[in-house]
Amino acid sequence: MTRAPARPRLFFSFRSPYSWLTVRRLRATVPTAFTDFDWFPYWDPDARTAEALAARGAEFHYVQMSRAKHLYLLMDTKRLVQREGVPMAWPIDVDPHWEVPHLGWLAARRAGRAAPFYDEVVAARWERGENICDPAVVAGCAERAGLDPAVVTGAVDDPQLRDEGAGCLERAYLDDIFGIPYLKWGRHRFWGLDRLDGFLAVWRPDPTAAGAVARNGSGTAAAVAGAVPAEAGLPDRAEAIVASGGYDTDTTGGCG
Repeated sequence: MTRAPARPRLFFSFRSPYSWLTVRRLRATVPTAFTDFDWFPYWDPDARTAEALAARGAEFHYVQMSRAKHLYLLMDTKRLVQREGVPMAWPIDVDPHWEVPHLGWLAARRAGRAAPFYDEVVAARWERGENICDPAVVAGCAERAGLDPAVVTGAVDDPQLRDEGAGCLERAYLDDIFGIPYLKWGRHRFWGLDRLDGFLAVWRPDPTAAGAVARNGSGTAAAVAGAVPAEAGLPDRAEAIVASGGYDTDTTGGCG
């Protein structure tokens, strides 16, 4: 008897625009994603989290992002948001402390408010360009999500949440996660926004769509992708980002 795969695992990061867009599209297709999937936040750890992770014998499966790659990410994200008609204000990260929003999300999940808090954080970062590593910004997100701001912003000093966060990053290590967003279901693995349709086709296959693919000889992803605008320059404020050295020089930021 063949054993059914475990629940799908979704590795996400508040830092990654691709994670934001993928989760947005996933939830539009699967409104119950917060209950149907196991969610794992992924971020660049501070010294304390890194020490806890190393104590577990884990590390990160990624390589450094070059300036050229970061500039491509800026342009590519603008193409994507234009295609999907999503408003966006690109944030500038200066000495970010990613434990603040990600451990804060774990605190929100513990309180049963994972989805509302997630929505508030991505709105703050990607719609308003706010600094989600600022405890004051995260406190506002928590309050709007119906949470105690002190509990959420205090997550960075909560030993249990610190340990849970290290466990999330260890899970990413054990699952060979090298970029965000990443979907894993049994032996099936899908990295990035453009693989979401492939994941959905495997996880919940549509017999009608499968028949159409067989008749047309084309893949679902290609059919859904659509046209990309011919002209798409750098996002607003991109020049300021580059001039200030805001592009990554030492980390991928957890996105492809």
